[in-house]
Amino acid sequence: MHQQVQQTKKNLTSLSAVEMAEAISSREITPTSLVEAHLERIARLNPQLNAFVHLDFDEARRQAEQADAALKSTAPLGPLHGVPLTIKSSIDVAGWPCNCGSRLRVDYVARSDAPLVSRLRRAGAILLGNTNAPELLMAYETDNRLAGRTNNPWDLNRTPGGSSGGEAAAIGARCSAGGVGSDGGGSIRIPAHYSGICGLKPTPGRIPATGHFPESAGPFASLGVVGPMARTIGDVKLLFEVMAGPDDGDPMAAPVPYLPPSEQEVRQLRIGFFEDDGQTPVTQETRAAVRRAASALRASGHVVDAFLPDELPLIHRVWWNLFGRAGQLALGPLYKGRETELSPILQQFIGIVRAEPRLTIDEFMETLLDRDAVRIRFLRQMQQYPILLCPACAIPAFIHGEREWQIDGRVVTYLDAMSYSQWFNTLGNPAVVVPVGRSPEGLPIGVQIVGRPFAEETVLAVARQIESSCSNRTAPALAPLE
Repeated sequence: MHQQVQQTKKNLTSLSAVEMAEAISSREITPTSLVEAHLERIARLNPQLNAFVHLDFDEARRQAEQADAALKSTAPLGPLHGVPLTIKSSIDVAGWPCNCGSRLRVDYVARSDAPLVSRLRRAGAILLGNTNAPELLMAYETDNRLAGRTNNPWDLNRTPGGSSGGEAAAIGARCSAGGVGSDGGGSIRIPAHYSGICGLKPTPGRIPATGHFPESAGPFASLGVVGPMARTIGDVKLLFEVMAGPDDGDPMAAPVPYLPPSEQEVRQLRIGFFEDDGQTPVTQETRAAVRRAASALRASGHVVDAFLPDELPLIHRVWWNLFGRAGQLALGPLYKGRETELSPILQQFIGIVRAEPRLTIDEFMETLLDRDAVRIRFLRQMQQYPILLCPACAIPAFIHGEREWQIDGRVVTYLDAMSYSQWFNTLGNPAVVVPVGRSPEGLPIGVQIVGRPFAEETVLAVARQIESSCSNRTAPALAPLE
């Protein structure tokens, strides 16, 4: 560790969050030097990225000075002492505007921290600012009329994804050691895949969504979650450990103890994998990434079999009815009469919803019954394969504004390309993305590791095996590390 810190003195932002915390604890670096390195990088790169919507440089420096002073005492340090993090702008941070990318919330300033934010602060984290998102989180591209468009650090002509696109861009560009996104249909995992980082969608209720907008209630309660994003699985694991735990403000709150599996338990896991779902084709590089990850797991001693779960198209339809059609019924009163103020990509999403008949109460009830029935059948299949390996998305990061793609001579549409992540919001499974490969354009390709509900620790353990064999910490083209 000492040698690595010495080699990166000129660029502390290249360290992982775990390495940062260890270097601070051993007094090899100071929180002030670490924060200043990140602030300098933000000042240099954010004009091109537009990842941030609010920056709190003065407060970050003040907290860094307090963290410096704490190093002189004998009091125990938190696991994130002095580590600079960011938060998606849909999550409350006291005193910050948390506008969720919408002019409709332009005057909203959070009065208190969301519980997960309080937990990060107690662990010693220093918050730098919050990050951009598509309006009301309803897009896989981060752009809005309030803050503008966020660009991918690997290619500024492409999106870092959505809805946690600003968070992914900031972390991928080494402007933040890690942070928090939210995910109702791939909004952590797809930006992680597009931006070459890691991201965990936990089981609903495992990390409290209290203080998130839209509120974790109604059609969003069982779909939408908040979760950690970082450049390594070790960092994601650390952030998860700090944030996990029930809160009464989350209707899905679950008092699940932290139970990491033993090495023997992990080695004995049977793993099923599929390269595509038989409906939506994926790029050849995406297939290659899944095969590479499967080979790495076999080399680690796992039984790894080709396995395609049943009824994936039905799962996709259930997700759309809940997230798209029922979700817009829930959000509609917020923007009724102000539709012209909405960003073009939100208007586009609303148009997709309105192209279908209005969701009836009978259809909504049928959707809920279908969700429970298919979830029961799916979990029974997972008894044979408690870990699934598959794509996170059909395509790598797309050019701003694109909405369909040609793969193997077939047209793949916007929502279908993202279905590989949407399934697991419907089903409530934890899922993590870890970067594995590259596209011909040099864009990162991630793979998705899925586990049984409340098995985040197991999912992260398997992801770490893939990371150790397949991943690297290459910086994006926007600003390579010196």
